[in-house]
Amino acid sequence: MELKLNRPICFFDLETTGIDVAKDRIVEISIFKVYPNGNKESKTWLVNPTIPIPPQTTAVHGITNEKVANEPTFKELASQVHNMIKDSDLAGFNSDRFDIPLLAEELLRAEVDFDMKNRVSVDVQTIFHKKEERTLSAALKFYCGTNLENAHSAEADTMATYEILKAQLDRYDDLENDMKSLAEFTTRKKSVDFAGFIALNNEGKEIFTFGKNKGQLVEEVLEKEPGYYGWIQGADFPLYTKKVLTGIKLRKLNTK
Repeated sequence: MELKLNRPICFFDLETTGIDVAKDRIVEISIFKVYPNGNKESKTWLVNPTIPIPPQTTAVHGITNEKVANEPTFKELASQVHNMIKDSDLAGFNSDRFDIPLLAEELLRAEVDFDMKNRVSVDVQTIFHKKEERTLSAALKFYCGTNLENAHSAEADTMATYEILKAQLDRYDDLENDMKSLAEFTTRKKSVDFAGFIALNNEGKEIFTFGKNKGQLVEEVLEKEPGYYGWIQGADFPLYTKKVLTGIKLRKLNTK
């Protein structure tokens, strides 16, 4: 089954220096773009992360410090990456919880504005976990009957994710071949920022999900504790979380 698209969708995967969204960096990124007319294009970049790659991480994806020493930094690649995804929905395997948040951090760090306001994301892992509870390699074997060669290569993982989503649509009659519907199906929680520090309550209002103000309305906290905003901005929170918080603060100021 081919995907029914109203706009392009970019399947992508990152290999990184680690799993900390705020601190770690991309060492490889692969993007596979599918257009509504069926055309496809792909691009893979090795990236100099500008920080050391820990040996335990190299053991997973095989990318060494020496391999990326002469590659461009993400800041040098940011405009190319953004140009490829800016008109597209996004899809990946565990992308809602890791790849999209980390990509957003890298883009914002490179001074390229990025948000998800006018796009949706489809997390193929969530479909898989809701239906079968397996891993990427097992998913490819289960849905497509093939083995995943070069696992933890960004390009191999990206192509596997694309093939799995098509096979999932073939297998499950209750899955609608529509990116908005799939995005809703793969959404785990109503978070406002990628990292989940700010979420929506049952009334659709932003609340904090951590710390002493957990469960409290963001607008009310910012009003009664003006210093809390400054503390978050100066602390080690993801850049996208800080951006979202600033947006809420400015929105409140503009309504006064």
